[in-house]
Amino acid sequence: MQSSQKSSSSLNCDDLLSNAAEKKSIEEVLAGAELAPAQCLWTTEASGSVQLRMDELCPEQPITVYQMFTNSVQKYGKLTALASKRGNKWEKVTFSEYYHLSRMAAKGFLKLGLEQFHSVAILGFNSAEWFIAAVGTVFAGGIMAGIYTTNSPDACLYVAKDSRANIIVVENQKQLDKILQVKDKLPHLKAIVQYSGSLKEKLPNFYSWEEFMGLGLEVSDQELDEIISSQKANQCCALIYTSGTTGSPKGVMLSHDNITWTAHHASRAGDMQPAEIRQESLVSYLPLSHIAAQIYDLWTGIQWGEQVSFAQPDALKGSLVDTLREVTPTAHMGVPRVWEKIMEKIKEGISRCGYMKRKLVTWAMSVSLEANQRLTKDEEKSFLFTLADSLVLQKLRAELGISNCVKFFSGAAPIGNETLQFFLGLNIRLYEAYGMSESSGPHFMSGPKAYRFSSCGKVVPGCRYKLVNVDADGIGEVCFWGRNVFMGFLNLEDKTKEALDEDGWLRSGDLGKVDEDGFLYITGRIKELIITAGGENIAPLSIEDAVKQELPIISNAMLIGDKRKFLSMLLTLKCTINPETTEPTDILSLGAVEFCQRHGSQSTKVSDIIGGKDKIVYQSIEEGIERVNSKATSNAQRIQKWTIIGKDFSIVGGELGPTMKLRRPVVLQMYHGEIESFYRE
Repeated sequence: MQSSQKSSSSLNCDDLLSNAAEKKSIEEVLAGAELAPAQCLWTTEASGSVQLRMDELCPEQPITVYQMFTNSVQKYGKLTALASKRGNKWEKVTFSEYYHLSRMAAKGFLKLGLEQFHSVAILGFNSAEWFIAAVGTVFAGGIMAGIYTTNSPDACLYVAKDSRANIIVVENQKQLDKILQVKDKLPHLKAIVQYSGSLKEKLPNFYSWEEFMGLGLEVSDQELDEIISSQKANQCCALIYTSGTTGSPKGVMLSHDNITWTAHHASRAGDMQPAEIRQESLVSYLPLSHIAAQIYDLWTGIQWGEQVSFAQPDALKGSLVDTLREVTPTAHMGVPRVWEKIMEKIKEGISRCGYMKRKLVTWAMSVSLEANQRLTKDEEKSFLFTLADSLVLQKLRAELGISNCVKFFSGAAPIGNETLQFFLGLNIRLYEAYGMSESSGPHFMSGPKAYRFSSCGKVVPGCRYKLVNVDADGIGEVCFWGRNVFMGFLNLEDKTKEALDEDGWLRSGDLGKVDEDGFLYITGRIKELIITAGGENIAPLSIEDAVKQELPIISNAMLIGDKRKFLSMLLTLKCTINPETTEPTDILSLGAVEFCQRHGSQSTKVSDIIGGKDKIVYQSIEEGIERVNSKATSNAQRIQKWTIIGKDFSIVGGELGPTMKLRRPVVLQMYHGEIESFYRE
């Protein structure tokens, strides 16, 4: 098939200072940079090195993580870098202290026998120790590898074994128990360090955080400095394991240059400010083993001198808002499911208000939504809008702890229009970032200077993109090129060659289109594309979103129909969550109960409804799906059958990945019986 292409790039990151000054050729920059010899753009070996994708759009000198940190210490040394709440008191660490603690950790790892290009695997919730262990690993010449706290012992084993972990850093007894179950299968493991809670028993080669940090005293500065000075920007220093939504996790190898270049340039595209201008403050709570939180919290924090405050481990069970209220950050990032949960919580709060207050909030939100959808960024805001914002919406934002927030980001998965519109009603623009682990995080960014409703923004300055196999509607596969493109998948040559085309462009696997102003809109994933028995290609996302928007009782909707005669759908209902286990309960959420009451049903539990028990709710859902079907572009795109699953999807249930992304292959397996029943003659 002939590949039609549409490609583009963005101006250089610092707006091409001046063409004359920039004439220092790439050859000269490369000659001045100390890079490891490399023959290729990719490698699959931990000790390998790669050629950098340097060109006139991104001619900046490549630097290591250590160089980035020392640059920052010189500028921001006395500023607070990390803040952790112990009891009722916030303990703060300056950039200068952070740097010295990272050096101590590096020496501790060397004392424990960390070998070059072997990993330190970190398994625990976000904390100052997590950051210090990560940076210390890189300083010591190792490779840092985060492990999701939700991983089973076997999943932990996979990452630790694949990355040849010499040391595993765990948060507490719960995470330690997983490692103790599998440690005998880890041939490279030399020690375990626990950073929170007291040690239940003293095991050989097992250290508390305090003991571990003391080990560094036995290693000289000179020994560490020699290791640091041998590091090259085109060598691997971090591994991000894909969450395995479509198979086994793959170890994404990121170089020093991937991290330092992206931390600098992608964050500026999102308008994150250097501390010389204004110190940004943010709350760290999303999993650091995922690229989004790691690049946003950890590496960008070092690059621009940001203050990072750590949420409590039960953040997503409800305590996040308390932390936000205390910290009042200037920027906040969430994955779509987090923004949806906040939206549901606010809706519940509004519905509990008295009649007059509810009317006032609804009025203010409708004024804000209308104004935000109409306004371009330079237009004057109306008196009515200003009144609604100062009278009502500012107070709502203050209750959430985001009254000082100027930038709100969403990433890691597509976000629905309903959520975007709801937050516009609070006068909050959610800036979408789009990229993947393999692009060190964002390749496209929205921000105050680059925003369109439901778009992922524009390509990060210094990066390029192209669309391949573009169809009649201008939709094609999005491909990436830039200094942020990964080194390769660890030990997986075939998978690496699949991900990169023959010229070294990274295939995203996502379908998208770009408007005349360079804004990207993602329309679906190639792997998720449903090809019906009749040969029709259907992207499930827009249909699933339409159903959720039409029926506020629905929590998750998953379209089925690949190689089938017609489309069907699995639905789950919105319910409360058990705060201890984070499992969905049988009790309907307040919004779901209200939906039932509006339609004349008395149901308060999921079990009151499923199996056709509540004819009123079933009829209402049928009518909602008919409304979605009435807008279908063809008969093949109509949902013919549907069923309600007895329990909502969740991370613990296995249907959602660690960043709450739907794991479609898992759901297909888990609900095989229900799906097959749709298609029995």
